[in-house]
Amino acid sequence: MTSTASRPAETAETWLPEPPVLHSPWHTPARAALMEQARRFAMDEVLPVANELDPQKGEIPQHLLERLGELGWFGITVPAVDGGLGLGVFEYCMVSEELARAWMSVASILARSQGMGTAVADPDRHRELLRRSAGGSWIGAVALSEPEAGSDLANVQTRAVLDGDEWVVTGHKRWCGNAKAADFIQVLVRVADPQPGESRSRGLRNLLLVKERGSFPPGLSGYAIDKVGYHGFLTWDLTFDQVRIPATDLIVGPGEGGGSDSSGDSGAGFREAQAFLNTARVHTAARAVGLARAAVEDCVRYLQERVQFGHPIGDFQALRFALADMAAEVEQARAFYRQVAHLLDEGVPCEKEAAMVKLQATEMAVRVTNQAMQLHGGNGYTTERQVERHWRDARLTTIFEGTSEIQKRIISNRMLPRSPLS
Repeated sequence: MTSTASRPAETAETWLPEPPVLHSPWHTPARAALMEQARRFAMDEVLPVANELDPQKGEIPQHLLERLGELGWFGITVPAVDGGLGLGVFEYCMVSEELARAWMSVASILARSQGMGTAVADPDRHRELLRRSAGGSWIGAVALSEPEAGSDLANVQTRAVLDGDEWVVTGHKRWCGNAKAADFIQVLVRVADPQPGESRSRGLRNLLLVKERGSFPPGLSGYAIDKVGYHGFLTWDLTFDQVRIPATDLIVGPGEGGGSDSSGDSGAGFREAQAFLNTARVHTAARAVGLARAAVEDCVRYLQERVQFGHPIGDFQALRFALADMAAEVEQARAFYRQVAHLLDEGVPCEKEAAMVKLQATEMAVRVTNQAMQLHGGNGYTTERQVERHWRDARLTTIFEGTSEIQKRIISNRMLPRSPLS
């Protein structure tokens, strides 16, 4: 396996790229300081770990998770009164871009906290879980997708039935990242069937399956899906066979009670999933920008190092212009995701904009990382250089949190009414 020792030219100790320009309508000194802190941490602490473990398909080590907790980044969006940083989606995405520049999985693990899995009916327990979330001791997983319900979440078939004071869950979930290593799994289930003429999303709820890290509770089994990239944590295919969850472990909305009185709610789980996905899509755009920026920065160095025909290949206009196009695309996508993150922080409904930035940034990342491999020539097609990792991870961003085709559907549906015949 390739180790950091075989890539001395690309380690953070020998080279640190210039930070991206933050000056914008949203610039503040505090944000600039946070970005610089995240950038230093990513290059000094995350990148060496990524270079060592990603070729081995290794998981994020515990010491790195603890460092993220010490920095407060599991609670960027958690209120300060509950132990978080009390910041917004903007800062959450900004830090995630910096982390993704080193290893996308580390940026992704932040999404498994940020107050996720804390919306329970008991206010005291809710506050306790928020504090744990902010400190990094309440890191979860989300079980939304199924073999026949990926982008079509209204088709979820995993069923939960009340038996006394417990939900009994049976079904099949897929693409559940971090499931075994998590402290909890938030599971989208069907608790009631829609009546004729009602939305298919009726009767969907989210349940909170509390578990021990590193194991599955009785009735839950699964296997890790072997992926092309996105290493750092395992992604699971899960089977629920009468898994029991306390009735009180129901994810609730504002002013809603828990337990059996909420079983007939008309699609609360689907609405919660949609709200989650709006932020997740902007977060994915930020991660895609981080990956593409990594490819650009690696190319800047490589084009100066690689000599052909007596010149660094960076002297050749064709390659210089390719690099310029790549850099311009990254800057465009960064400006767009920050604009949409700002809108989310302002409470502006922006499902269309979130879909747009997810579409634009992720497709950009695939183009840019692909071009970066080309600029590296044969060296780009080896595991000796980081650029192949950027490309493998970028390729996934056009698929998860809704494929590019789903984003186009969301956007076009907001722009054009559908014909009654369609």
